[in-house]
Amino acid sequence: MNVLITGGTGLIGRALTASLLADGHQVIVLSRSPERHQHRMPAGTRLVPWDGRTPAGWGHVLEEVDAVVNLAGENIAAGRWTEQRKQRIRESRLNAGKALVDAMAAARQKPPVLIQASAVGYYGPRGDEVVTEETPPGTDFLAQLAVEWEASTEPVEQYGVRRAIIRTGVVLSKDGGALPRMLFPFRLGLGGRLGSGRQWFPWIHMEDEVGAIRFLLENETAQGPYNLTAPHPVTNAEFTRALGEVLHRPTIFAVPGFALRLLFGEMATVLLEGQRAIPQRLLDAGYTFRFTHIRGALEALLT
Repeated sequence: MNVLITGGTGLIGRALTASLLADGHQVIVLSRSPERHQHRMPAGTRLVPWDGRTPAGWGHVLEEVDAVVNLAGENIAAGRWTEQRKQRIRESRLNAGKALVDAMAAARQKPPVLIQASAVGYYGPRGDEVVTEETPPGTDFLAQLAVEWEASTEPVEQYGVRRAIIRTGVVLSKDGGALPRMLFPFRLGLGGRLGSGRQWFPWIHMEDEVGAIRFLLENETAQGPYNLTAPHPVTNAEFTRALGEVLHRPTIFAVPGFALRLLFGEMATVLLEGQRAIPQRLLDAGYTFRFTHIRGALEALLT
């Protein structure tokens, strides 16, 4: 299989690329700075330049591939959400989607499947409500961003392209993302819950993130939205306790919610509000998770 990945130089994209290459597949990654990222990508990755907005210079590549995975989008956790930054976050996703749609329209031979990235933030804050793919979207910034992000590639379906949407939770990896940033205070014995600790933490181990994406690529009946979260979400307090136990460190400290809001502004909602998201459609489709419980996932990553 020949797979084209946008946003492939990010954490999930690199792991997916490595998995595909290890099994003998070919991977093409669109990048705005191929020279800067070449050394970070697995050997064998073919990097092709793009501007993130148009099919110029790369659109013909679509006729070479069997699948597309669209992960492109500016990192939402890279800084405070000023109005200008929120606009950049939004435009990075919508422009990438439009570029893919335009490229698909022009391609004589269209790839049969596209995996479209999204996030469980689609549902907005839900308290203790169990969230499945049937749950309607929220109304906050992240929810509306996810709605537009998902819709950005919807037009490819009119060309007969099967489209599956991955609403990803917090991906746990030792190579980047949220987990390494959490480890420093915990290893100093300063770890603790965030806010009340009652907010839900919809996590997924990187191996299952990659495994689920590959499952959806290869399952010819898979289309529509899928929650990419472990079957057993935990609260922030439960996650904190499990991480402390795995690291053999105390977890007696707590960061007040007001302090996080002062420090991060609106972006603090990512830390203080979550979703009790269940991967119902993925389980119904027959995907078998390798890591279903948080303790086992953390032990695999950290011991």
